[in-house]
Amino acid sequence: MTDVRKVSNANEPGAPVEASARSRKVRVHNDDAPVPSNVPPNGTRAPTASRLRKEQNILKEAENQFAVLGFEGASLEGIANAVGISRHNLLYYFPSKEVLYRRVLDDVVFGWLAGMEDVWREPTDPVKALRTYIHGKLRSSLERPNAAKIFAKEVIAGAPRYADVIAARVKPVLDLEVKTFETWAQKGLVTRLDFTHLMFVIWTVTQAYAEHQAQFAILLGKPALDEADFERAEEVITRLVLSGLGQKVD
Repeated sequence: MTDVRKVSNANEPGAPVEASARSRKVRVHNDDAPVPSNVPPNGTRAPTASRLRKEQNILKEAENQFAVLGFEGASLEGIANAVGISRHNLLYYFPSKEVLYRRVLDDVVFGWLAGMEDVWREPTDPVKALRTYIHGKLRSSLERPNAAKIFAKEVIAGAPRYADVIAARVKPVLDLEVKTFETWAQKGLVTRLDFTHLMFVIWTVTQAYAEHQAQFAILLGKPALDEADFERAEEVITRLVLSGLGQKVD
């Protein structure tokens, strides 16, 4: 006689432990299957190249849609469709729209900060430091205008979803920048100004070339701003800043 206990459904309460374990082993492993973003790194293998490519594709498309539609207007369905995956599949990579949105902003902000901090660490030449900084900010506006637009939309709205990161990551860099200006002023290398507001002005005017590219292009009578426009903008902005700080500009 067949023992009924041995053929009971492993999913039913009271099913034998061995049967349940065997049923779990039947699942096919797929290297390309996405791993949830919230899985802790300890004890897990490094993400595959395929996973990293898919994640970057999602982030790139999310950056585009958040820039145009904002957080409220963009949808996971729209982003997933544009990437060619299902909404369910996207949620394996980023478990919510807010997680995806914050990750996009992380890429934006940390990209801006990367390298910029080095400009302000023990610089001895204000002209060289400011030229490097303004050039870097404008290159960011040229190469990733959508990144600047997303950040601007978030800040204009009062940073409801990103104020914590701005306070934790951007504020210390601003403090470092202001401290550097103060050191220069004490050494008589620059004219003393309100250096915090000076940095706000530099941020605003360099970011304008990302946010208002279309308007500027129309006024210049061309379809889009090109590299030469950014070079001219860089020279004007740099001259204005350096002149305000009492530097002689060639």
